[in-house]
Amino acid sequence: MVDDERWKARFRAARITLPRWARDVPSRSVYRSNATGTWEIYSWDRDTGARRQVTDRPNGTWAGTIDPSGEWVWWFADTDGDEFGVWKRAPFVPADGNVPPASVPAVPELEPSYPSGLSLGRSGLAVIGRTTDAGNTIHLCRPAASPQVLYHHAEDAHVAGLSRDESLIAIGHSEHGDSRHMALRVLRPDGSTVADLWDGPGKGVYGAGFAPVDGDARLLVTHERRGRDEILIWDPVAGTEREIVLDLPGDFGASWYPDGTALLISHNHEARDELYRYDLSEGTLTRVDTPRGVIGGADVRPDGTVEFSWSSAAEPPVIRDTTGAVVLTPPGPAAPPSVPVEDVWVDGPAGRIHALVSKPESDAGAGGTGGEAPYPTVFDIHGGPTAQDDDSFVPSAAAWVDHGFAVVRVNYRGSTGYGSEWRDAIEGRVGLTELEDIKAVRDWAVSSGLADPARLVLTGGSWGGFLTLLGIGTQPDDWSVAVAAVPVADYVAAYEDEMEGLQAFDRSLFGGSPSEVPDRYRESSPITYVEAVRAPVLILAGENDPRCPIRQIDNYLARLAELGRPHEMYRYDAGHGSLVVEERITQMAAEIGFARKHLGMS
Repeated sequence: MVDDERWKARFRAARITLPRWARDVPSRSVYRSNATGTWEIYSWDRDTGARRQVTDRPNGTWAGTIDPSGEWVWWFADTDGDEFGVWKRAPFVPADGNVPPASVPAVPELEPSYPSGLSLGRSGLAVIGRTTDAGNTIHLCRPAASPQVLYHHAEDAHVAGLSRDESLIAIGHSEHGDSRHMALRVLRPDGSTVADLWDGPGKGVYGAGFAPVDGDARLLVTHERRGRDEILIWDPVAGTEREIVLDLPGDFGASWYPDGTALLISHNHEARDELYRYDLSEGTLTRVDTPRGVIGGADVRPDGTVEFSWSSAAEPPVIRDTTGAVVLTPPGPAAPPSVPVEDVWVDGPAGRIHALVSKPESDAGAGGTGGEAPYPTVFDIHGGPTAQDDDSFVPSAAAWVDHGFAVVRVNYRGSTGYGSEWRDAIEGRVGLTELEDIKAVRDWAVSSGLADPARLVLTGGSWGGFLTLLGIGTQPDDWSVAVAAVPVADYVAAYEDEMEGLQAFDRSLFGGSPSEVPDRYRESSPITYVEAVRAPVLILAGENDPRCPIRQIDNYLARLAELGRPHEMYRYDAGHGSLVVEERITQMAAEIGFARKHLGMS
């Protein structure tokens, strides 16, 4: 018997993100939380302990930050999850301490757009990136002055940083036509160019923040000159570069220590994270003690203490620091734990494929459902595609396990964390390449005795939903049931309707637009193979989704109906997913119920 409340409790348990603080007033922080049942933005005064909910919207709020002065909390206001809107702000300390702070448009003269980066200065300066069908613009917004256009281009661009003294602005751009491998430019506030950094075709550079010191022009940059994500420090004024070469496998990210003398290095290898302190004067690397698992975010306090968000597949998230203290605890009971993941390496057509496997508890008294291998098995395919599955706490995967399913998650070609060549291998043959790797792991799961070949569920959201629909069309004999959330179903129609930044991404991925390379889009579109579909299909979609718009999903559903294929549709009034906890539970119940019904398990 499944403990119905156990899996739902993992969704309902209040969660918080790593608090981010005002650089000039580090006692003032902001974070996101689902404590009310919807993800919203909160402020936290560390001196008084006071927490206030800043936003309160029916479909939640995702993006928020605090300015360096600690005076203002900024957040992005879209409409029901469509990601199109304006930045608003509210005072950190309301005029009346008993009344929630009122939000106002941060820059009233800027029309709604898709957001493309935000950097705030302590003087009140804001650098705001915007994307519309007219292209990409970056605006310099000073208090009590009209916003100025600092940069404009048809290709994808974003705000990459603002120096501490507000004299330098870094932007990421793809003027060369490849938004998957971007370039950097540093500008003065008058729009003049200080310097450019680009490593050439197929090698991106990304800004990770200016040094947090007045008069310091050093910009932290992520690059991939040796086929993986690594770090360099670029001084665009002096014209110097310093590569940080670390003798560790895997990929790296970094941020600054508050005095600019060291870096906090994040090291990702085989679906798990570590933290290190890198001393810039001595060139020494010292490990920061964190448990085995995944770091959801980390930052350095003024006293050098590192705060980090941590979880593993078995243990729910917690915000800790390097003294061993719990920094901030959400209200209410903690989420029930789940099972640990097992690492599997499978030989694939282009090298070893890393997969993560979760198996049901054999002891029903421990919250499991009993049962032995071969299990009904869910292949839960991650989105992105530039993302990865890892050893973090995932309530949806745990819910499948609670219902007696093994869960297999595949870091197929296209995933991050395994080098640039692995990530970029899907270009020009989109979807089909990933599915070769997924099938290799699928065949291993069956041959090893883990998975029951008659009870295989292919599922995923976003890019994972796209691969699900493409998989049941191109590999119809391999899958028993399909559950696709917010998928690409008709790629040409999706391109026509999606947000402009994703159109640029698709052009980079396919090598052009649908009018330029029509065969590539046709070969990678699930609707091309819909006649071959035999598995029952459940599709979940948001009415206001700008990433995987509803019209192209309706096209696919209409073809399923014409062909008489078994299918169901779940629509909800939000965008690319939901920030409302009860809605997520309803969707999860629908997914599990659909799979169990069509596998004869209910």
